[in-house]
Amino acid sequence: MRRYATFLWECARISFVGDWRYYTWMTILTIVSLLGLHAYCQQFVHGLVTTGMTDQVSWGLYIANFTYLVGLAAAAAMLVIPVYVYRNMHLHDVVIFGELLAVAVIVMCLMFVMVDLGRPDKFLHLLWRFNFPISMLTWDVIALNGYLLLNLHICGYLLYTAYCGRKPSKVFYVPFVFIAIVWAVSIHTVTAFLYVGLGGRPFWNSAIIAPRFLASAFAAGPAFIILTLQIVRRYSTHRVTDDALLTLRRIVQVAMIINIFLLVCEVFTEFYTDSAHVASSRYLYFGLDGRHALVPWIWTAIAFDLIAVSLLLLPASRSLRWLNLACVLAIVGIWIEKGMGLIVPAFIPTPLGEIVEYRPTAQEILVCLGIWAFGLLLYTIAVRISVPVLAGELTHEKRYGHPAAGGAARDDAAD
Repeated sequence: MRRYATFLWECARISFVGDWRYYTWMTILTIVSLLGLHAYCQQFVHGLVTTGMTDQVSWGLYIANFTYLVGLAAAAAMLVIPVYVYRNMHLHDVVIFGELLAVAVIVMCLMFVMVDLGRPDKFLHLLWRFNFPISMLTWDVIALNGYLLLNLHICGYLLYTAYCGRKPSKVFYVPFVFIAIVWAVSIHTVTAFLYVGLGGRPFWNSAIIAPRFLASAFAAGPAFIILTLQIVRRYSTHRVTDDALLTLRRIVQVAMIINIFLLVCEVFTEFYTDSAHVASSRYLYFGLDGRHALVPWIWTAIAFDLIAVSLLLLPASRSLRWLNLACVLAIVGIWIEKGMGLIVPAFIPTPLGEIVEYRPTAQEILVCLGIWAFGLLLYTIAVRISVPVLAGELTHEKRYGHPAAGGAARDDAAD
C-alpha cells in the first residue's frame, strides 16, 4: 500500500511538470473549465430556462455532445481489437492511449447527462427506481459506468506494474480487455436503442441507427487518436511509428465509407417512400415551412464527410498533413451529423404539428465548452503521466534506488 501511495503521489507530482507549452495549454483548459462551471452554476440557480431547450425540444446541445462522446469512447476498442485479436504489433505501443481517452470521454458523458438533468439530485431518483431490466436508461447507466471501471482498471494496472518494473500478469488484465471490447460495442448500441425505442419520435425509428452509431464511432475515435499520437510523438520520447498511424488510417477509411453508405440508405428510405413521417427529415435537409436552422449544419457535415473520405481514399493521405486534415474533417462532420443532426430534428415538428426551432444559448455553449475543456484536461494529465512511466523514465527503482518487491524486467504495458 505504501508503494501504491507513492505511485499516486508521483503521478500527481508529474502532472504539474512540463515546459511552457504544457503550462499554457493547461492554463487555457483550466480557465475554460472554470467559465463552464460558472455558467453551470447560473443554470443551477435559475434552471434550464437559461438554455434554448423548450417543452417542444427537450434535448439539445447537451445530449448531442453526449451522443457523440459515447462514440468517441469506442476509440479504445479500435486500438485493442487489432492488438489483442489480430496481433497487429504496429499499435502495440499506443493501445493504452485509446483506453485513457475512453476514461476521459466517459467522464465527460456523465457530466453532460448531469447538466442536462438540471438538478444533480435527480440522479437519486434513478438509483431509487432503477427499473432494471425494463428501462433502456438503466442499461445505459450500467454500460457507461461499467466501461469506465473496466478502462480504469486496465490503465491503472498496466501503469502501476510499469512503474514497479514488473511484467504485468495477463490474468489480471487480458480477460478485462476482451470484456471491454464487447462493452465498447454495447455502450453505443444501448445508446442507440434509447432513441430507437421512443416510438413517438419517428425520425429515430430505424433499425439502422445502431449500425450507423458504431460506424461513425469507429471513424471519429481513431481519427482523434491519430491526432493525439502525433502530439505525443512530437513532444515526448514515446515511440509512435508511422505504421501505427497508417493502420489507424485504414480503420478510419473503412468506417467512414460504411458510415456514409448507411447515411445514404437512411436518406433514401425517408425520401423515396415519402411516408407520413418524412417531415423531420425534410426539416433537417431542406427546411420546413420557412424554418431551416439546421440545414446549413447538416450540409456542412455531409461536405466534410465526403471530403474526408475522398482524402482517405487517395494515396495523398499517407502524408501526415493530408491525413490530419481528413481526420479533422471527419471528427467535425460526425459531430454535427450525430449531434445536432440527429437529436434536434426528432422533436420537429412535434406530435401536435408545431414547429419550434432550437438554438443553443451562450449559457449552453459555455457549459459545453467547460465540459470539453475539463475532459481534455483529464486526458492531457493522463497522457502526461503515462508517457514517462511506459517509457521507463519514471519508475520506483529510478526514483528511490531499489526495485519494487517481486520486480522483474519491465515489460511494455501493452503486452
